[in-house]
Amino acid sequence: MEGFLYQASIYLLAAVIAVPIAARLGLGSVLGYLTAGILIGPVLGLVGSETESLQHFAEFGVVMMLFLIGLELEPRALWDMRHKLLGLGGLQVTLSTLVLMGVAMAYDQPWGVALAIGLTLSLSSTAIVLQTLSEKGLMQTNGGRSVFSVLLTQDIAVIPILAFLPLIAVTLPMKLSENGAIVMTADDHHTMSLVEGLPAWGVTLVTIAAIAAVIFAGIFLTRPVFRFIHSARLREMYTALALLIVVGISFLMMLVGLSPALGAFLAGVVLASSEFRHELETDLEPFKGLLLGLFFITVGSGINFPLLFGNAPAILSMALLVILLKGAILMVLAIVFRIKGRDRWLFALSLAQAGEFGFVLVSFSVGQGILPTGIAEILLLVIALSMLITPLLFILYEVISRRMSDGSVQHEPDEIDEEGPVIIAGIGRFGQIVNRLVRGSGFATVVLDHDMETIQLMRRFGVKGFLGDPTRPDILTAAGIKNARVLVVALDDPEAAIKLTTYARKIRPDLHIVARAYDRTHTYRLYQAGANDIVREMFDSSLRAGRYVLENVGLSEYEAAEAERVFYHHDRDTVRQLAALWKPGMKIDQNKEYVERAKELQRDLETALLSRETEQKRA
Repeated sequence: MEGFLYQASIYLLAAVIAVPIAARLGLGSVLGYLTAGILIGPVLGLVGSETESLQHFAEFGVVMMLFLIGLELEPRALWDMRHKLLGLGGLQVTLSTLVLMGVAMAYDQPWGVALAIGLTLSLSSTAIVLQTLSEKGLMQTNGGRSVFSVLLTQDIAVIPILAFLPLIAVTLPMKLSENGAIVMTADDHHTMSLVEGLPAWGVTLVTIAAIAAVIFAGIFLTRPVFRFIHSARLREMYTALALLIVVGISFLMMLVGLSPALGAFLAGVVLASSEFRHELETDLEPFKGLLLGLFFITVGSGINFPLLFGNAPAILSMALLVILLKGAILMVLAIVFRIKGRDRWLFALSLAQAGEFGFVLVSFSVGQGILPTGIAEILLLVIALSMLITPLLFILYEVISRRMSDGSVQHEPDEIDEEGPVIIAGIGRFGQIVNRLVRGSGFATVVLDHDMETIQLMRRFGVKGFLGDPTRPDILTAAGIKNARVLVVALDDPEAAIKLTTYARKIRPDLHIVARAYDRTHTYRLYQAGANDIVREMFDSSLRAGRYVLENVGLSEYEAAEAERVFYHHDRDTVRQLAALWKPGMKIDQNKEYVERAKELQRDLETALLSRETEQKRA
């Protein structure tokens, strides 16, 4: 018992230290878990031979992850995305597999081993890529959406890959007798298999019956069972039922010789449209996260560092070769599917690495006798190194993105033949509303945007705009910046907004600049750049939502509106005061003067609101 508690403490301690550090450095949780495993295994030697047996238990986290992926994929949603999933994603997996398989065969690997290598390395890191795209605000770009489609395809592709790999195993666990019956060859002891000793047609019928049972239970039995559990009024029973569904389906799939992951994914898709979907997600997410984390820790602790140090040039070359080959394939697909400009580079660079599912497939392939242990150890090192290189690929994308123009601005700028008192730079959702209000009030505007599709869309609705980069001095001059009274900076790119504000203030000290800010830090930078009025993206809508809350917890409409007004004016003054204390490059919580003043202003706000409420009650 003491040994178990010691090992559990080591694994948990390593995770809670390494993963938050990796997340703060922008490396992602997967790399944090891998690093934790490396530290407690090869570096410090705190864990040893129990890692392999623990890894088999931790692989159940993969089964849970595929069940949760299935819950997110309603059949109708999959059908709507079929073109990108089958086209862009399907071609990426297929071409990457074939090319990498060809390279492996060129190094004298048997076709079965080469195919397993190609399938393993064709998958990218869903965890690292999606987290990085979200952190950098790139998910809603054309490149980000294309990346998501490919990652979704890869996640789905894991299921048929796991079902297919045993078919190319070097040593199969069963064989057919002369009469067509299946005879187990790996073990002589009795098993619980439902297909042992059955003829081939019997195996097929039992397998189909098991899959049909999963679908039938998901459609017809889920609601009655959940209602029965609900009658107990015990929260832990929902968790027990969620675990029972995943464990039970996995066990059933193993009894008929199928992958547990396949059954879990199928059950997830069946339950995707159920009203209990969110309940299942909530109950299983912690187990999935911990088990997956444990799996990655065991992978890291099992990395063969003597092998890495003894063959560092060769293994690093292999990892770079995988990135280059996948990157080239992705670039070709981006051209074919008309992904342009910096989106093309985002698509190619973000998916060029191998992924966490590669660890699963390597472990599975070794267990099935497909990959020799020596090759499997090299593959694990190649996958881990390619994932460690991924943050550098995103840095490379940012460098390329800064040095190139987006594909949408390769058109020649329009000749601007109008001037007006108001120039609106950026005609997205924010700029559109400003433009409609100003023009509807009888004032002329000059609309600038660097995106051709946006300009053309606005023209279809009768809104005249000019194609051109608002940060270019010649474009601003042609738009009448020297005579304009107001400049509205409504650009999506925070850096471009700072650049435009700085330049406009430099050439027109008297110009009134209204700017859109992404967050409070961006607000401070815009103030320092010279903006007069700054509108944070979510501030006004959040303020209105807060007023609705006050109206429904006891305040009258007038009292809530007054509280909103007091908060609005106080916050505007707060931002101006804190902007003077904000220091670029220093974290806000490390700026003592800023923190102290923020606390004082918060106390002032509470006093102002309470005083206003007291006055209203007296009145």
